[in-house]
Amino acid sequence: MNSEQLEHIRNGNGFIAALDQSGGSTPKALAAYGVEESAYSGEDEMFDQVHAMRSRIITSPAFTGDRVVGAILFEMTMDRQIEGVDTADFLWSNSRVVPFLKTDKGLAEEVDGAQVMNPNPGLDALLERAVSKNVFGTKMRSVIKMANPAGVDAVVAQQFEVGKQIIGHGLVPIIEPEVDINSPEKAEAEALLAASILEHANALSDDQLIMLKLTLPEEDNFYSELIAHPNVVKVVALSGGYSRDEANARLSRNNGMIASFSRALAEGLSYQQTDDEFNATLDSTIASIHAASIT
Repeated sequence: MNSEQLEHIRNGNGFIAALDQSGGSTPKALAAYGVEESAYSGEDEMFDQVHAMRSRIITSPAFTGDRVVGAILFEMTMDRQIEGVDTADFLWSNSRVVPFLKTDKGLAEEVDGAQVMNPNPGLDALLERAVSKNVFGTKMRSVIKMANPAGVDAVVAQQFEVGKQIIGHGLVPIIEPEVDINSPEKAEAEALLAASILEHANALSDDQLIMLKLTLPEEDNFYSELIAHPNVVKVVALSGGYSRDEANARLSRNNGMIASFSRALAEGLSYQQTDDEFNATLDSTIASIHAASIT
């Protein structure tokens, strides 16, 4: 683990950019950026287009470590280069942005009002590659849709089990048990989730460090006990389908929680923009998310 990067995440004055759309969500992300499916043929060309989009964001003068402390990458982005340098190394050496890697393989079918992660038999090999690429940490997502204790506990138990596997490689896992913002039992699900995470976090040894990526809660400062937990490096917020304005407003009311937005970060960016227009839009977006993150 890079101690300088750990310090930057723990005490840096900014948020984490989620640049980790994978195969299923990439066409939607590209369409929002103004690149229609007719502009590319096959998966390789699609990922060329999305890497160009991510490179444009990462190389923008607006994208620096004083406001963006970390970035979550998709596996194929980690394996590619920006300006002739491996993406993770470029992020840290050029911009002082700490690199993370999305490691999950999607969601299983819903059981007990929740979706755990699909099995990931190649995880150890992926983690070894991540270490060789100078990645600091990882991110993996599950989804909770209802306030069902069995479903919530299954999600959290799996997240912590895999999290310990990740810690074993010297990486810091971002545990992401997303609560669906459209759940009719959102507040109740959040209460079950907080209690389950706290129980598992309390069982960690002193040197087992994690991060949490959580849906913005119904009750302001609901996760304050987790934010203060000695094993939790940082609690970050997902936008979860809220508009950027709504996500920022909710985030600003949750002290100590910082953003890790994906769609809300790219909102308003377009392939057709000139570099000046693109950089100005991104700068404004980063400024608004940063302001909400430092409350």
